[in-house]
Amino acid sequence: MGYNSIMSVLPEADLDKSALSAAIEISRQADAHLDVLAMGLDRTPTAHLYAGANALIQQDARNDAVKSASDIAKASKERLRGEGTRWAVDEGVVHLPLLNRYVASRARFADLVIMPQPYGEGKGAEYEAICESALFDARVPLLVCPQKFAKIDARRIVIGWNESPEALAAIRAALPVLKAAELVSIAVIDPPVHSADRSDPGGPLSKMLARHGVTTQISVLSKSMPRISDVLMRHMSDIDAGLMVMGAYGHSRFREAILGGATRDMLQNIEKPVLFSH
Repeated sequence: MGYNSIMSVLPEADLDKSALSAAIEISRQADAHLDVLAMGLDRTPTAHLYAGANALIQQDARNDAVKSASDIAKASKERLRGEGTRWAVDEGVVHLPLLNRYVASRARFADLVIMPQPYGEGKGAEYEAICESALFDARVPLLVCPQKFAKIDARRIVIGWNESPEALAAIRAALPVLKAAELVSIAVIDPPVHSADRSDPGGPLSKMLARHGVTTQISVLSKSMPRISDVLMRHMSDIDAGLMVMGAYGHSRFREAILGGATRDMLQNIEKPVLFSH
């Protein structure tokens, strides 16, 4: 299985805030079709709708969203022309509270969704909503790219392995790139004492991947830093890896939003691309 249909959602015309360059590169490497969704957002507060807001105000907001979608589509097409890959740009307009449902209805037909880091300067809540929609509602693998990167290098890959269903789903979703990698490091952080694999942490996973022709090594790491994400990123730097594969939101989104968690920490602090699946 490969990635034949790749999608990226652009909620604003500033392409520097998007992951379009990464999507183009990966689509070219995979000989995949790239679908770009130029998303115009109607930001009329929901309370105004229920309060019977003036129809002109609502229409102005809708017109602004339509124009935004058109501007994004125009900028995207100018960027995509001459890139040597198959692509299509579609325009969509949606009221902000319905964004998750709308994105999911389109993303569920993709093999991979590529988005920029959803947190950071100038990033609105829509970026986080789009990422979560791909993971939870569309159930599609999500590749998140840091805002500034030179080129995706997947010759060496780190897997964040904690025996969870989410991590295994991410690994299955990443098989096309894992099989093409020179080396895949299965990173196990402080394996549980009472785990069924305590005598061979990561061993069954390594055997499964070997049967797919993946060259692996098992790295048992100590949680020597406050956050698991920091340990994983340091390990990536140690082995010069260019991609991370890990499960997303083993805890609820609400718990991670309030208390934090490996997924949210990684999304906030990634230095290299990360492929997530839930």
